[in-house]
Amino acid sequence: MTELGPVAWLPAPIRTERLVLREPEARDRAAFIELFASPEVGAYVGGPRPRDELERALPETPESRPGLFVVELDGAMIGTIELNRRDAQRRSQVRPDAGEAELGYLFLPAAWGRGYAAEACTAALGWFADVLPGEPVVLCTQTANDRSMRLASTLGFTEVRRYEAWGAAQWMGVWSPVTPSR
Repeated sequence: MTELGPVAWLPAPIRTERLVLREPEARDRAAFIELFASPEVGAYVGGPRPRDELERALPETPESRPGLFVVELDGAMIGTIELNRRDAQRRSQVRPDAGEAELGYLFLPAAWGRGYAAEACTAALGWFADVLPGEPVVLCTQTANDRSMRLASTLGFTEVRRYEAWGAAQWMGVWSPVTPSR
């Protein structure tokens, strides 16, 4: 995936009622390892990675890159949100002339079921709509991932298509920001 384009990065931290969306810091390294090594988190994204491999591979300060937000609760990382451009080989036909933005998220299992993902994704999508008005965002998930399917619906994504990939049924939805009429 490529960067978001002409968007200034990194925005000031985004604050919601309970959360802060910010860039990664050195103190987040252990949480990144926990996130990527978790069998529950990896269930629908290719499986968990070996903890020892992550310990060797992850830099002391996790990579900061355009579109990546750490989601923080009470001073601790509980997940990540990414908004990235889809590359030419993965275009969805939502915007065949340009790589559309894709929303991705991973949360530690201890944070599941409390509405944090919906709160954080809503904030990230709001930021995105402000910096790139009118631009749609796509989201892809396995149809078997009930939590992710519910979140997509909660966030206002509407189905574009279903397809088979990586040995499983996939779902793609699109979110279009509402632009105020003048």
